[in-house]
Amino acid sequence: MRVIDRLPVKILIGVLTVVLTCMSVTGTNQTAFEEKAFIAGDENLVQVYKMGEQGSLVEAKALPRGTKVTLRDEEPAELDEGRYQRVYLDGDKERYIKPRNLTDRKSKVVREKELYVRTPVTIYQDSEGPEIAGFAPKGTKLQVTGFEGLGKDGAVAKYKVRQADDADAPEGFAYGKYLVKTQEEADANYNENGEYDKAKKAKYGMDLHGGKATELDYYPAERPAIKGTDFCEEARGMYLNYQAALNNDAYLKIIEETNCNAVVIDIKSGILSYESPTAEKLAPTAFKKAHVSLDEYVSAVKEFKDAGIYTIGRITCFSDKYYAKDHPEDCIKSSVSGSDWPSAYSRDVWYYNVALAVEAVQLMDFDEIQFDYVRFPEQAYEMSLDKGTDFRNKYGESKAQAIQNFCFYAADQIHEAGAYFSVDVFGECSDGYVTACGQYWPAISNVVDAISSMPYTDHFGDADTWSEPKAIMSMWAESAAKEQTKIPTPAAARTWITGYNTPFWAPSVTYDEQKLKEQVDALYEAGLEGGFIPWHSASPIETYKLYKGIWDYEK
Repeated sequence: MRVIDRLPVKILIGVLTVVLTCMSVTGTNQTAFEEKAFIAGDENLVQVYKMGEQGSLVEAKALPRGTKVTLRDEEPAELDEGRYQRVYLDGDKERYIKPRNLTDRKSKVVREKELYVRTPVTIYQDSEGPEIAGFAPKGTKLQVTGFEGLGKDGAVAKYKVRQADDADAPEGFAYGKYLVKTQEEADANYNENGEYDKAKKAKYGMDLHGGKATELDYYPAERPAIKGTDFCEEARGMYLNYQAALNNDAYLKIIEETNCNAVVIDIKSGILSYESPTAEKLAPTAFKKAHVSLDEYVSAVKEFKDAGIYTIGRITCFSDKYYAKDHPEDCIKSSVSGSDWPSAYSRDVWYYNVALAVEAVQLMDFDEIQFDYVRFPEQAYEMSLDKGTDFRNKYGESKAQAIQNFCFYAADQIHEAGAYFSVDVFGECSDGYVTACGQYWPAISNVVDAISSMPYTDHFGDADTWSEPKAIMSMWAESAAKEQTKIPTPAAARTWITGYNTPFWAPSVTYDEQKLKEQVDALYEAGLEGGFIPWHSASPIETYKLYKGIWDYEK
């Protein structure tokens, strides 16, 4: 008798069940083989397909690379004269995709091999942090060796790259938003609004050696919304030097009694306000000259934060005699002026100021960082005529290119740290030309969140006009408003107004609340509604009380 004949009926049924189950698993059941994979490609979105009513594949909604899928078939199928792998999305949604667009590792979902620089890029040492490895100008071909950060739309935050045609160029990370697929795209200039053509035809009376407007970048800026912080679209600001920030009771009282909604607090105004750990490492002389301890300043800034006011940390960048003392190699060398002006070409100077900014955001939670003195010296024109001047121009940039490229670098790092970014410019910038010190309104406004010009009335006009601030400001504001229209994504125009008696060198006209109001009237009538900040370097509380009603300005 066979062994199977001796088995009880219940056991026999159990054996047959196991056998049939095994046959099913090794047969055609779709749950037999299951493996996780990721969609890959050299574009942000990858085309996938679904089965149509006629049994042929039709295009489905493209999916971002990096999307996780499940495979239940070991081999792709021959469909519509091609090989397609059947995959399943969350919820068991069935789709088909070409096998070359699948990978088993998330680190391999980005397939670009080379990219080109559309907007000049800083090459970073690491995927995070402001340390600079190098620079790649517009049109540079880059080899892609990796990536860091993949958005839900499949876009790469930063590519790991090296310059394709320069064996000595460092490898590092570059923001993907500035890179394109082809040389043609990289070499093109933004001209959708026709302003580039106008810039090419523009004629000026003389060459100020600041650079050409046509060398700058005007592609529409991507400005982030910082999580947990709304940008102050219309700032009614109060300027506070370090002493005012520390002795702040009277200032906080004015803020409480008015519609003042922002304070500009000095982080560095030639001298550091507090003992910064970054300065201790990078500029020890500046650290030693700092006014107060870090803890004192953190406590003072917190009082403004606790009052619910928008806090803006001000840093003077390229005017810093103490950094210059420690790093003469980073300073302009010229017989025209002393060698105590850190060069805007120097990447070490860039790094120092941005590292201070990032540190201030991390330690004091500033809502915004404002950079002042983002320029070359006032004697830049004369320096340029002096053949012996050494500007430390490592990358062959014009002055205006260096200033805009610094703004790109600073904006990216400050945004990443969690704050907004603004820059102060000369009132002269509204005149429509590239200044000798490298400032060009549209190029800066295109990058920053707020552009704060300084059209102080005693810098314009004469003794017959200082008592008529609205006339002076109206003339300036109309020009500034025109500069704002040259780009599709201008920054908020938040203007410094004259908050001191004029002229500053021999005061003869008292600037009271009415005279400040006239200046603001002129701004708003010209369409510059990003707000205002009265400037008085001493931050005198009695003067602020004299015109405190300005913060309750009504249009």
